[in-house]
Amino acid sequence: MGISFAFQTTCSLKNRTVLKKWIKTIIENNNKELGEISYIFCSDEQLLEINKEFLNHDYYTDIITFDYSETDVVSGDLFISIDRIKDNAKILNIPYKEELHRVIIHGILHLLGNKDKTESESKKMRLLEDECLSVLFSFLNEK
Repeated sequence: MGISFAFQTTCSLKNRTVLKKWIKTIIENNNKELGEISYIFCSDEQLLEINKEFLNHDYYTDIITFDYSETDVVSGDLFISIDRIKDNAKILNIPYKEELHRVIIHGILHLLGNKDKTESESKKMRLLEDECLSVLFSFLNEK
């Protein structure tokens, strides 16, 4: 059981130990157990191919989450486009790291059963992301 990070594109991911602690804490705070979670950081083109092949979607996205969870054990593969993260951060005028962390936890929130297809679900998802980011912020500021 654990969390792994794989890189198919140039990407810097600092504080990996803190990120793992954060993700595990969010899962446990939702009364679930950590299974196997793999983050795969890739390019727009790589994620577009995955989107086409597995979801029949022909558009760019920031994350695709494959959920392998069973009962109360959270597991999955999360493919994240670093290109999308960079572009979205610029569009939203927020730091790249903040957008990266938001997308990292967005995938976990999906694995925990949260949806974002409707406007109401999207608003709830954004609130949950903000709550999770505040937990990460407190971890990063621990002495």
